[in-house]
Parts: sequence; C-alpha cells; structure tokens
Amino acid sequence: MDAYDKGSAARRSDPEPRADPLRSPSSDKVPEVGHVPEAANVPEVDRVPEVDHVPEVGHVPKAGHVLDGGRVPEPDIPPFSLSSPPHAPSPPSAAPRTGMSALSLRYQIAAACALVVVALVACAHVAMVFLHVAPSNTVSKQYGRAVDGWIYPEFEQNWKLFAPNPLQQNIAVQARAEVRTAGGGSRTTGWYDLSARDGADIDGNLLPSHTQQNELRRAWDFYVSAHDSENRPNGLRGQLSERYIRRIVVLRLSHEDGLTAGGKQATIVRVQVRSRTTNVAPPPWSDEKVDSKPLYREVPWWTVTVADRALDSNSSSNGESRSQGQNGDSTRARAAGDGADAR
Repeated sequence: MDAYDKGSAARRSDPEPRADPLRSPSSDKVPEVGHVPEAANVPEVDRVPEVDHVPEVGHVPKAGHVLDGGRVPEPDIPPFSLSSPPHAPSPPSAAPRTGMSALSLRYQIAAACALVVVALVACAHVAMVFLHVAPSNTVSKQYGRAVDGWIYPEFEQNWKLFAPNPLQQNIAVQARAEVRTAGGGSRTTGWYDLSARDGADIDGNLLPSHTQQNELRRAWDFYVSAHDSENRPNGLRGQLSERYIRRIVVLRLSHEDGLTAGGKQATIVRVQVRSRTTNVAPPPWSDEKVDSKPLYREVPWWTVTVADRALDSNSSSNGESRSQGQNGDSTRARAAGDGADAR
C-alpha cells in the first residue's frame, strides 16, 4: 500500500511525533486574554522548599534559629545598664520669670496698688511745692492754708539762692534774759548767740536735725515778716510770731548756766532778742569793698508767761540730761563788746 493509505496496514515510514513535556495537552488552544492557568496545569520547575515561618519586616531571628540550613550569628548588642538609661532630648525650658511677673496674683495686685499710691502722693507733693513757690494766684489763695500745712516745716522751699542778688549776709539770732535769783534779787545775763550754738551742733554732724538747721532761722524770718521796722506787729500773725520765738528762746536759755523758767534756781522773768547782721567778706581776688561793721536789731523785752514756763517744765527732764557734762562757757557764744553796746 502506498503512503496515502489510511488503513491499518499503512506504511509507517515516519515516526510518531513525541509529546513535549513542557507543553500541556491543551496547548494547542490559544488562551483567552486575562486567563490565568490553573495551578495543576503549571509545570513544576525546581520547587522552592517550604518555610514553616516567614519572619516579619524588621524582625531579627533569635540566636540559634536555623534558617536555610545555616545558623544566624548572635547580634552584637551592648548590654543593658540601669545606671545610664537612654533619655530622649528634653524640650528647651522656658526662661524664669523675674520682677513682678514672678509674684503671685495676690502680691501683684498689692504691688500695683502700692505703686499707684506712691505715684499719687508724689504728684500731690509736686503740686503743693509748685503752689508754694509760684506767685500768688487764685488757687494758692483759696488753698493757701492746706499748702502751708503740707510744706511746713519739713518741705520748706527757699529760692533765694537762685535770686538775681542772693543773700550775702550772715544773720545771727542772740538773746539775753532777766532772771530773779533765789535770794529775791534780779540780774541780767549777757547775750547768748543761739545761732552759733546751732552751727556748732551741725558742724561734723552728717545727719543734723531739722530743728538745728531751720527752727531758729525760720522763727526769726517769721517775726521780721510779721512786724514793721518799729517792731509793731502786723495783725494776728505778728502776735503769733512773738509767742513762737519767745518760747524758743525761753526753752534754750533754761539750759544755760543753770537758768530755769521756774523753780528754786534763778528764774527767767523776761527775755530780749536781737539779730546781728554782718556782710559776707568778698573773695581775695575781688576788688569789691564791703562794710564789715555788724548791724543790730533789738526787740523790746518780753515777759515770760505761765504758758512759756509750762513748755519748759515739760522738757526739763530732757534738759537736765542734755546739760550734764557741759561747760557753760563752751555752750554759750557771746559777741565781743555786745554787753556794752546793749546797755
């Protein structure tokens, strides 16, 4: 039979085609788009050995754990120490509070109130001083008594230093007394320079009292401004100035040479006051000529009243302790030749 016979006796000259092991029986068919072949149809090629446990990301296998037939070496981790635990960087701390902000709310309110009070008092003081030194006006006339009560005696203002012609004179206040002795007689003391006594107390004193600096000077200025050139008082202020300076003189003379306003010792009956004015000598380089002769202004004798003696008796205890250990000559300053001039 020829090659084209299809029977059982046909000549098998060509060998039968061998099957491709990598090709599936149905490989002649074209797979559809998106078709995923089943797992059974996928040929097995060098299968990857199964792993019982898949480590997570970042997981470090423990020491001695076998992976792929090898042993994982132990990691080089520094030992844990309790003495120096790791610390996270702390945030920068805020700056400490200072001043009033460091106080609590209650103390801040108290401090603010104190500052307000101090500011109000300072403003009131400046206003009072301005009204005192300013020329006479409606406000100073209406509130003159309140202004004087605030200014005198501690905050007195003397602007004569800045006047076009400042004071160029030294004015000393002197006094003498007529006393009645224990035997019934009377005598007149010499002149005591009370201003010189104040000056001696101020010299070398870093903190002189207001009384030592201004009491006697202000009392005499008060008297001069309230009297005319004939020593006649100008109304009620003139009488008040007489009583004021008389009591100062009695109080001071009662501590000189054992004098007293009343008692067994020599008693002061009357006092007299005068001022001694001398011109300040010009400097050596000046050609100015001034008269160096002192000028005196005497006031009439004043009788010491019961009120004046009561003032001295209230301070007698202090006067005794003050006069102990003092020499009469050292505490009394007399003007040269004043006794003869006064008589």
